[in-house]
Amino acid sequence: MCVFLFFSFSPDTENLYTEIMQKMCDPYGKKFTWEVKMMMMGKKQEEAANVFIENMKIPISVTEYKDLVDGYIREIFPHAAFLPGAERLVKHLHSHGIPLALATGSHGEEFELKTSKHQDIFSLFSHCVLSSEDPDVSKGKPAPDCFLVAAQRFQGNVQSNKVLVFEDAPNGVRGALAAGMQVVWVPDSDCVLGDLGDSVTSVLKSLEEFAPEDFGLPAYD
Repeated sequence: MCVFLFFSFSPDTENLYTEIMQKMCDPYGKKFTWEVKMMMMGKKQEEAANVFIENMKIPISVTEYKDLVDGYIREIFPHAAFLPGAERLVKHLHSHGIPLALATGSHGEEFELKTSKHQDIFSLFSHCVLSSEDPDVSKGKPAPDCFLVAAQRFQGNVQSNKVLVFEDAPNGVRGALAAGMQVVWVPDSDCVLGDLGDSVTSVLKSLEEFAPEDFGLPAYD
């Protein structure tokens, strides 16, 4: 089985994104909402910018959004830490020869900042698809593009139904399901699962709950 590890399960950046988005709202006296965050998660940067501007009614351009967000990212993201269970999972799967890839909505500079202190872990992935700048990815999540492109870049003919995707965001879950892949969803505690929770392979509160043997993978020692 091949495994994609969605980027938010590496350094824990979603809380940092929320902090940044609130900083963007503060000058206008607005509160960044969970509903808007859910619409933004997993999308390309420009798509996320449009969602933020339109729904939060913030009077800035997409270019101004990018400049402001990138500035906050340079300040905050180098301090991102791993979510519980992520580092152990990556090391375990790699040690047993399970091919790993990343599929993220990040662009290059953002990705480098997130991963700068964790190169020992990210070197274990065979490749990464950065949706915001990859020429082969036409649309960000919830479209399946990034997952399909990542699968195509594995060696050999990888069947989608043999791929296991770890996701935290509804947009990413929808994209992985649209790609015909199995999905382990670790949603935020505030997330309402709805019908989407019935469509995934498994819903966990934490990656620490993941049992590899349940998916035909080598069990933890």
